[in-house]
Amino acid sequence: MPWLPCLAVVVVGLIGATASPVSAATVDELYQSQTIVTGQGEENRQIGFKACLDAVLVRVSGDQRLPKRPDMAALRDKAGSFVAGFRYHDRLEGIPVHDEQGTHDRPHDLTCLYKPDVIDPVLAALGSKPRLAERPRLAIFLVAEQGARHFALTADDQRGAPMRESFANATGPLIMRIVFPEASLLSASKLDDRSLSHADMATLDQLARKAGADQALAGSIIWSDKELGWIADWRLAMNAKAYRWQVRGVSFDEAFRVAIRGAAQVLSGNGQPE
Repeated sequence: MPWLPCLAVVVVGLIGATASPVSAATVDELYQSQTIVTGQGEENRQIGFKACLDAVLVRVSGDQRLPKRPDMAALRDKAGSFVAGFRYHDRLEGIPVHDEQGTHDRPHDLTCLYKPDVIDPVLAALGSKPRLAERPRLAIFLVAEQGARHFALTADDQRGAPMRESFANATGPLIMRIVFPEASLLSASKLDDRSLSHADMATLDQLARKAGADQALAGSIIWSDKELGWIADWRLAMNAKAYRWQVRGVSFDEAFRVAIRGAAQVLSGNGQPE
């Protein structure tokens, strides 16, 4: 199995890997979401509206549990009524049409725009609320292992380039911000890929600030032949409490999406990631 990630399609919410922190100037950015649909027909648009509703509620609140609530079914049935505007982008733009179906079946990014005075009452009805505070910048302390190969992910190690790109892509749906530590920072702290796995979060939070971040998100990702995918463990501390969560048998991309979703869950005050 190569070190390249399994490039699963990011279906919902990928709007920018380095989005600005949320503030009054970026409320419009916060209250939008994106999904991939086939063509621009009404039937697929309605399907897209449902996916975008799920995504924007999570994006605004940070609460990953909302799409699983039973009352979401009724909200999805009228998902289009919450949309203030939408736009399409042809994912094959610039590639000539080469079949008899023309543009009908071409994949498009569907971006849905929402208004706070529409979405906030929906969140309230679900027992949630918007998270408008600036997102903290997270320093990623990650150990990767595949068979005999293992290393700590740093900003300047070429082995980690695909991982860094995949991790950055995972931040867009939730407008999170991340940095990767320089190798020199780890070595100066006498940390390598073995000791990093056991470093306490207080130490890593201190290193995160030296790396230009607010706090640390630590983890490991290990290839498992048995699981036919990666096993990823994540940890983050908030208010003197340590949170841990795991995902098994997934692609690189999904492992990093789980990391960011879990961090958003904790940082937004919504408790333990699932």
